[in-house]
Amino acid sequence: MPPTVAVVGGGISGLAACYHLVRAPRPPKVVLLEASGRFGGWLQSTRSPEGAVFEHGPRGVRPAGPAGAQTLHMVSELGLAGDILAVPKEHPAARNRFLYLGGTLHPLPSGLGGLLRTVPPFSRALLWSALRDLLTPAGTGPDESAHGFAQRRFGPEVAELAVDSLCRGVFAGDSRALSVRSCFPALFQAERERGSVLLGLALPHGGGGGGAGPEAGLARRARAERWSQWSLRGGMESLARALVAFVSPRGAELRCHSPLTHLCHRRGRWQLTVPGATLTADHVVSALPASALARALPPEAEPLARELRAIPAASVAVVNLQYEGAALPVTGFGHLVPSSEDPALLGIVYDSVAFPEHDGTPATPGAASLRLTVMLGGAWFQQSFGDPALVAPELLLSRARAAVSAHLGLAGTPRNAIVRVQQDCIPQYTLGHWERLERIQRFLKEQQLPLTLIGASYSGVSVNDCIAGARAAVGRILGSPPEP
Repeated sequence: MPPTVAVVGGGISGLAACYHLVRAPRPPKVVLLEASGRFGGWLQSTRSPEGAVFEHGPRGVRPAGPAGAQTLHMVSELGLAGDILAVPKEHPAARNRFLYLGGTLHPLPSGLGGLLRTVPPFSRALLWSALRDLLTPAGTGPDESAHGFAQRRFGPEVAELAVDSLCRGVFAGDSRALSVRSCFPALFQAERERGSVLLGLALPHGGGGGGAGPEAGLARRARAERWSQWSLRGGMESLARALVAFVSPRGAELRCHSPLTHLCHRRGRWQLTVPGATLTADHVVSALPASALARALPPEAEPLARELRAIPAASVAVVNLQYEGAALPVTGFGHLVPSSEDPALLGIVYDSVAFPEHDGTPATPGAASLRLTVMLGGAWFQQSFGDPALVAPELLLSRARAAVSAHLGLAGTPRNAIVRVQQDCIPQYTLGHWERLERIQRFLKEQQLPLTLIGASYSGVSVNDCIAGARAAVGRILGSPPEP
């Protein structure tokens, strides 16, 4: 009889793990447990009666690198290639990003010209920051905050404006608390290998090939057509729906409304307790947030639970707005807001610029439609709005509309407005996160526990990171790399 693998958590990581498990030459029995009434986790899309698509989580995926290629291969295998909406690198949504500072939108410098001349809000040409990086000795500490790293290598302005905003945009986090080693491993490694971030990124890395294999299908098309990012016609949640449709007829047992309340290891097998039932499994793959897994562990696993509880997560209020007959004063992906300007407001994404296919049918024929997403809170949620579980949606909507009015001059009433408070949605890789992961793996090895941890709490928060992490984990469980 094949062994049983229980996957706990039905977000993109858990679904990707099921996908690779059921495709194995000798697949185990797979059971997926999800606490809520739906699969997909933070992949959440709403379609309005007029056909507009609003994303309440990730809204685009980058095709670059081995992980990007693997995701595109999965998309193709799921039959979604015809639903891809691609944004080429020449598109304004790929080329233009802005910072809102001092009550003004500033285009972020790009290209050689942006390096050589002074571009506000920076007080001098970024060439000087590049020279500083080339001349600064490599750091010797095992970790450093993203802010400290950027300040040491590029100067205070790059740290306080660019890197502060980048950390807010990617992690909804505080650059002074986040680990450069865990959040931006390529930058950390570049400095360690070459003594300079810019040299390290520009020159080939040691250690030989990347093991990605030859590009095929969609990944080759993405390179040929120079994609910057992509989405799906039905929204990102359609990726989760396609994964469910793929694994269900291939033997995976999918259970909603099944929160894991207790997990214990007895006589070589796991016992998983969910409301009204107890399941047994030979191996458990946890795709839960770290804190949720900690709550389900038995007392003898307290050293593991303690490490898991130490991985915090930020809450984000996602406010989707749609205006009719309105136009942006600039065109691009969107703008970020440094914490020094407004801690509560992380940024605004101009969704219609990248994916106009998601705008739907306007109420007035021929009228322009404009979709925006305002991101609020993050590491500053509590101090700005109070408890994420108790905040009034009306307050968040009012705050978002005020920002859109002040930043972009859009003062009308939106045709559509949706407020979602995504509690603890983005894990925060704080200083020393890498050591925490090492201690977690050491505990699992010493206790010889058949427990694998995947998901955004550990080694990357993007959709590609989650899918790649699930694929690698399944390879370790099965003893061989999964099929591409």
